Amino acid sequence: MTENTQQSNHSAPELPTQYTPADVEGPLYERWVERGYFEADEKSDKPPYTIVIPPPNVTGSLHLGHAFEHTLIDALTRRKRMQGYETLWQPGMDHAGIATQNVVERELAKEGVSRHDLGREAFVERVWQWKGESGGQISGQMRRLGDGVAWSRERFTMDEGLSKSVQTIFKRLYDDELIYRAERIINWCPRCLTAISDIEVEYQDDEGELVSIRYGEGDASIVVATTRAETMLGDTAVAVHPEDERYAHLVGTEIELPLTGRRIPVVADEHVDPEFGTGAVKVTPAHDPNDFEIGRRHDLPNLAVLDERGVITAHGPFQGLDRFEARSAIVGALRAEGRIVSEKRPYTHSVGHCSRCKTTIEPRLSMQWWVKVGPLAKAAGDAVRDGKVKIHPKEMESRYFGWVDNLHDWCISRQLWWGHRIPVWYGPNGEVVCVGPDDEAPTGEGWTQDTDVLDTWFSSGLWPFSTLGWPEQTPSVEKFYPNAVLVTGYDILFFWVARMMMFGLYAMDGTPPFHTIALHGMVRDQFGKKMSKSFGNAVNPLDWMDSYGSDAVRFTLARGANPGVDVPIGEDWVQGSRNFANKIWNATRFALMNGATVEGELPPAEQLSATDRWILSRLNSVVAEVDAYYDDYQFAKLSDTLFHFAWDEVFDWYVELSKTTFMAGGPAADASRRVLGEVLDVTLRLLHPIVPFVTETLWTTLTGGESVVIADWPKDSGFRDEAAEREIETVQQVVTEVRRFRSDQGLQPGQKVPAQLELSGTALAAHEAAMRSLLRLQPAGEDFSATASLPVAGARVALDLSGTIDVEAERKRLTKDLGAAEKEKAQATAKLGNEAFLAKAPEKVVDKIRGRLEAAEADIVRITAQLAALPQA
Repeated sequence: MTENTQQSNHSAPELPTQYTPADVEGPLYERWVERGYFEADEKSDKPPYTIVIPPPNVTGSLHLGHAFEHTLIDALTRRKRMQGYETLWQPGMDHAGIATQNVVERELAKEGVSRHDLGREAFVERVWQWKGESGGQISGQMRRLGDGVAWSRERFTMDEGLSKSVQTIFKRLYDDELIYRAERIINWCPRCLTAISDIEVEYQDDEGELVSIRYGEGDASIVVATTRAETMLGDTAVAVHPEDERYAHLVGTEIELPLTGRRIPVVADEHVDPEFGTGAVKVTPAHDPNDFEIGRRHDLPNLAVLDERGVITAHGPFQGLDRFEARSAIVGALRAEGRIVSEKRPYTHSVGHCSRCKTTIEPRLSMQWWVKVGPLAKAAGDAVRDGKVKIHPKEMESRYFGWVDNLHDWCISRQLWWGHRIPVWYGPNGEVVCVGPDDEAPTGEGWTQDTDVLDTWFSSGLWPFSTLGWPEQTPSVEKFYPNAVLVTGYDILFFWVARMMMFGLYAMDGTPPFHTIALHGMVRDQFGKKMSKSFGNAVNPLDWMDSYGSDAVRFTLARGANPGVDVPIGEDWVQGSRNFANKIWNATRFALMNGATVEGELPPAEQLSATDRWILSRLNSVVAEVDAYYDDYQFAKLSDTLFHFAWDEVFDWYVELSKTTFMAGGPAADASRRVLGEVLDVTLRLLHPIVPFVTETLWTTLTGGESVVIADWPKDSGFRDEAAEREIETVQQVVTEVRRFRSDQGLQPGQKVPAQLELSGTALAAHEAAMRSLLRLQPAGEDFSATASLPVAGARVALDLSGTIDVEAERKRLTKDLGAAEKEKAQATAKLGNEAFLAKAPEKVVDKIRGRLEAAEADIVRITAQLAALPQA
């Protein structure tokens, strides 16, 4: 039915009575690595399959988001490896400029030293030392999770090869006039003393104040509102909408700016919303991105009044005050002059904070390096529109287009010491020279290199090809570029993904960095709340791995992974996955004890029982379903399919139905042992990419093969037997109905009951022994007297319940339940028949009552049947 896998003759394999993940996982992983299973050979003639790891920060540690993403990528690459692809899962870490510099600066502070005391060169040396000693603990944690990465190819965004890639593309972009230096508004962190990218800004609702201030006097006055009163010292205009008649007489005139003695113009600009507030806004071009654009359109001066630490620099009584101290002082001064029209506090509004140090971000005019993203972003958008790159799920495309079609130029310079230093030199006479990796830097008196480093996203944007040796046309570039798929969270679709698309298309002659972008959601707690240390709901996945095993954590995460949707997870779900691993273990152990084998060919279908043919038919259907789900990145659905097939169909039905066959012995038992071996072999291989450790142990024990990591991925042989499936479905129906009846009658699961099975004329006769075993039904003796009779699926099951239950007590209980159900039906019927009620009641209420009526009617049918089945007095 399915192809043979690596096998060897072996006898009576045994497994421990219990599965203990801690004893298995570590040694297994090291064995996989030592045998080189995860390495990739560019000389191989196998088709390539490449995925890069979204490089974690060198300062980071494994959190549930990492564990989730890594589980999905590992599942994809393990399956492709089994399918015969030359698979490369590229590992590595990001140098994480700001985060790493902050860590090392904190270490220095403990010694009473600053980076300035060391100097740039010595500080960078110290960071490299920290990286060697303390950085990268996440690598060990990835091993705990079972990540099948090519460790020999591990890269770091600051290593020599990647540094050459960064310098090469900077030089090319510069020469193509796609990199330039200009003064613009940027996100500035007064604590880290650097520009930061949009993704490094975290917005949260802060309580502040909204102050309305009157500028000018009398008819020549305008009221503006602001949450940042301290920036008014840098105002160079007031703007109104061109069609706002209230201020038409003021446009083109000047009004007095309070506290400063300066006069500023009133300008008309369509950016202003006349419906918002007073319809007039203060314009501070040096401290607000929108104001900067208004200033450019109206040729306004840029007046900076805050320094890099957020301290007031404007001359006057506020000079030297911190921005927040100045805010209070300026409002007080304006109030004293009678210029405060209104004050609203607390006023809750969204405020940007540095993701590293949580300091409030200050928009600041600054000379920085920029990438002109227009043509690069257009190429990134066209690649998706033209079908070169597919975004999955497709509904995420609109978010992608909404971003790349409206990208602003990208600020790539950072005022740090740790990172890729900008390869530009300035000469004594104003010369500017960009130096490529093969160029000699200018020397001589007066030549200095730019002091800034590049945004971390600049180097990580090159990750899909810089890790392969680009700019050299290496065998790895030839073999493994582009990537098959990028698996990442939708939260960085706009940042890392867009950067890689732009750089990949630019550097690699129009070839995008990946064929598919598969987006997943964020991991949340079981209540759907974002996980955070501040919320007290953050989970260290290593703790769960210690308690339940890595397979349990992986299976829980995969089972919740619907494309583009957030993933709720709770510890009880991980416990359930641990139980599943134990179920696989115990069922395989039972199968081995009963002679399950993969030796020899499967018997032809005509020599197999209906039970054997049923499970093989279902097995092939499941192989086809799982393949389709993998190809559609439906991890939750494929995990759920495997869970229910393994637990419900294989372990709870096939194994149980086969027990009587094994006990009877003979050719039928031998055939079933071979079928059971086949089903377990294929099921374990199907499960392996998600739960690699337990499946490796069980599969190698069952088959004697070297490793399931390099075993063949199962193929659908096309075998189907609909008749056998219908037959076993009938058996399941009978067993389920009788079990339900036994439960309704209060019988214990193990309690045996005499019964007659009237199965003649049905396909059930061949399954009588198995059904009696599953239902705990004893043969009917000479004194058998049927007290209950159940017609099910064309058969009849007669039971003698005398002596097993208190018939009168059971009749009283059921009669009481029947009365309650009839009362519920009557009440619901009356409400639904009341036209006045239906006219006023909300649709949801009416639907709820309809549901109550349906439930009551079903209860009446069920209880009436139970009463009829009770022995008569």
